Amino acid sequence: MTDKKDGSENAMQVDTDLVRRLAEMLNEGDLSEIEVQDGERRIVVKRKLGGGHAPIAYAPAPVAAPAPAPAPAAAAAEEAPSPANHPGAVKSPMVGTAYLAGEPGGKPFIAVGQAVAAGETLLIVEAMKVMNPIAAPKAGTVRQILVQDAQPVEFDQPLVVVE
Repeated sequence: MTDKKDGSENAMQVDTDLVRRLAEMLNEGDLSEIEVQDGERRIVVKRKLGGGHAPIAYAPAPVAAPAPAPAPAAAAAEEAPSPANHPGAVKSPMVGTAYLAGEPGGKPFIAVGQAVAAGETLLIVEAMKVMNPIAAPKAGTVRQILVQDAQPVEFDQPLVVVE
């Protein structure tokens, strides 16, 4: 393989069709990450945190970065505050798996538009086989549920917005 900029034989060329197919698989399979390795070539495609649907592709240098998002999408993102910065965001206190109901197929603890009391269980985060209820820090109305049932979550990841 030859890099068009410096002519080096070691430079990796990105197969954009492969990255697109991996991104489609990510969305279709409701996955958070896909990794493909072929010899020294490694491509990782990850979903943005917070439930975003736009995949992000990572690969070792000297791979070109993905094209920037169109201007209208960027403008819309600036207008709407990020759930992570929302004053009513309830964030995960640990790494684990979020569950919206107390048991598989059970009724979810909350729904968008539902009023909740301070201390009421919003969802559960399982960590190391321990079910940890995540309680509403204040009374209010559920405005957004930012995770899906059985979704892996990271520490400090926004889970729910309560206003």
